[in-house]
Amino acid sequence: MRREVMLRFSLIAAMVLALSACADVKKQLGLTKQSPDEFKVVSQAPLALPPDYSLRPPEPGIPRPQEGTTSQQAKNAVFRLQQPEAGTLEPKLESDGRSLAELSLLKAAGADQADPNIRRIIDAETLRLNAEDNDFLEALVFWRDPQAAGEIVDADEEAKRLRENAALGKSVTDGETPTIERKRRAPLEGLF
Repeated sequence: MRREVMLRFSLIAAMVLALSACADVKKQLGLTKQSPDEFKVVSQAPLALPPDYSLRPPEPGIPRPQEGTTSQQAKNAVFRLQQPEAGTLEPKLESDGRSLAELSLLKAAGADQADPNIRRIIDAETLRLNAEDNDFLEALVFWRDPQAAGEIVDADEEAKRLRENAALGKSVTDGETPTIERKRRAPLEGLF
């Protein structure tokens, strides 16, 4: 009985071992389907017979001359820089390199009436907007109104000086104008 159990166990182990090796055997024999790596599939330009049979074969890694770089392809598509075919007329170009069609399009769009000082106008407007933004930011961050530029005249003392000059018959410009001197604030003063 013990021998039968060992025989059955050996037979089951051999069948399991054989079944587990089936996939590898099929793969090694080429019986399983192997799909290509989708990241290594690259489309190439179609092969064509060159018009001149004396051409040298291309070197690996060098871009094909008929394709060019992507920036050159874009430039050719936008500006139609391809050589004109036989029988077609080349567009007439003005002295600045623009065709008559391009100039008429720009004129229809109003480009000939553009203000030559537009850059200065935009810079001045942007500077004004940035100054307003900075004032708001200063008030928001430092929780106080910005101090006015210049000196503040002490109105009471100035009125007194003007009355004294008038009583003594002096000019209004004689004497020193009294001003209010601002106290210098510490960096964190007023925040807490």
